[in-house]
Amino acid sequence: MIQRLLQKIGGAVLSSLAMVGRVTLFTADTISHLVRPPFYLRELGSSLIQIGYFSLPVVGLTALFTGGALALQIYAGGARFSAEAVVPQIVAIGMVRELGPVLVGLMIAARVTSSVAAEIATMRVTEQIDALVTLSTNPMKYLTLPRVLAATLAMPVLVGVGDVIGIMGGFIVGTQKLGFNASTYIRNTADFLEFHDVATSLVKGAVFGFIAALMGCYFGMSSGRGAQGVGRATKTSVVAAAVLILAANFILTEAFFSA
Repeated sequence: MIQRLLQKIGGAVLSSLAMVGRVTLFTADTISHLVRPPFYLRELGSSLIQIGYFSLPVVGLTALFTGGALALQIYAGGARFSAEAVVPQIVAIGMVRELGPVLVGLMIAARVTSSVAAEIATMRVTEQIDALVTLSTNPMKYLTLPRVLAATLAMPVLVGVGDVIGIMGGFIVGTQKLGFNASTYIRNTADFLEFHDVATSLVKGAVFGFIAALMGCYFGMSSGRGAQGVGRATKTSVVAAAVLILAANFILTEAFFSA
């Protein structure tokens, strides 16, 4: 019994390490195509619109309600210590440093990663990827690189928009419900935020976008045959992207703010 248990544990560890190796090689292959022609600018533009522009509504609504709820919670918690005045500062720092990048990253993982994985997996099932190879078109360069690059470029913009809308949500709740003066709220927010906070938020966005698109492309490319393979690739890609985004957020936060 002990031997069978050890075999199962060892098999799981080896399988996990093998997947890490495959993802690493896939990542290196994707990055290597950045400097090798041809470049499919039309695919890049289309991916920017699909990933960036069409994600604005869900990002805006998520950030707006999160900022408003954060203001209510901070006000309720601060009231216990007579510290209600810190609401503008904490909403700003919370949205810019953490909640903005993470929530936008998770929304993109839910919307974009699943879409990319399902699209590419369907192309593999219907042998469209084999057709690209027959036409001397590299699937990595035509399918993977534009989506990964578009997500990496679009995510900092989405995170910036999400940060602004989240702070605005806190501003609306703070001035309309909690009794804050509008000019004082804005001044406290502007005085408290630093360039370092905004820069780290945008860097996190770029990393999260890269992870989200990369997971969608990887699991789409390696999906199994049939409808079950497409469904499994879509589900696994979203889970992997969400977990990696949260792990990357911890690592980046430790790197940027540990001092």
